[in-house]
Amino acid sequence: MYDPSQLRTFLSVAQTLSFTQAARRLGLRQSTVSQHVRRLEEATGRPLFDRDTHSVELTEDGEAMLGFARRILEVHEQATAFFTGTRLRGRLRFGASEDFVLTRLPEILEGFRHDHPEVDLELTVELSGTLHAQLAAGRLDLVLAKRRPEDRRGELVWHDRLVWIGAERLRLDPARPVPLIVYPPPGITRALALEALQRQGREWRVACTSGSLNGLIAAARAGLGVMAHSRGLIPPGLVRVPERAGLPELGRVDFVLVTGERRTSAQDAADALAAAVLAGGDRLHTVGNPVRNAGADR
Repeated sequence: MYDPSQLRTFLSVAQTLSFTQAARRLGLRQSTVSQHVRRLEEATGRPLFDRDTHSVELTEDGEAMLGFARRILEVHEQATAFFTGTRLRGRLRFGASEDFVLTRLPEILEGFRHDHPEVDLELTVELSGTLHAQLAAGRLDLVLAKRRPEDRRGELVWHDRLVWIGAERLRLDPARPVPLIVYPPPGITRALALEALQRQGREWRVACTSGSLNGLIAAARAGLGVMAHSRGLIPPGLVRVPERAGLPELGRVDFVLVTGERRTSAQDAADALAAAVLAGGDRLHTVGNPVRNAGADR
């Protein structure tokens, strides 16, 4: 009833909220992407997206289809791997940025380990800037991390806006420097926050620095200051800083998958994990159990 190619297209549109971005990701024409979505909507008898010339949003039925599509594709890929007899082996060095420590990324990794038990998966959790550097140096095979808006490297998983967040009771004094809770360099979010404040001419001070997202969250919950964070990944216990605080706009940020420029023995495993992340990308918008560092070289 549901064509796997149409389901993959649906997931790409749902994750990017863009027919153009989905077409680029899948290597298809935009008209083909529209056709796949239309045929899937005909098969379900329900509209899956609300769309106009400016925006694309999932309907309630579209939200429901996310889980069904992901599970159907997982079973389809398991059956394909079983009957073709392809078994991946070797060591895969995967880096994930701190942004994902509270998401359901562990579920995606658990599914990958179940499907490919002979792949030794090593996970490094670090700052996005550090992960990109380690990938370039050949110390990682695949990275899931942020990139700056002008950077074109990697395959888009989804894009989001950065917002200012803090404790609900926090009140900023406009006459005093903005207290910042930030990652250390080379944190991408840190750089974007400082650039935005400098453009506005707003004074700031660093109230807390931590290389751990849990450390930053603890400081923010304690009311030490504000932090720049992805709008779709706001941790429990923190809220967006209201516009009346007068903080500058932070712009958007892209989350991408990047592989090394040199093909290695782990390339097939990296491609398989990248496909699993893309197929389950909607889970990365959902808070789950913290990611634990399983073989990281931090």
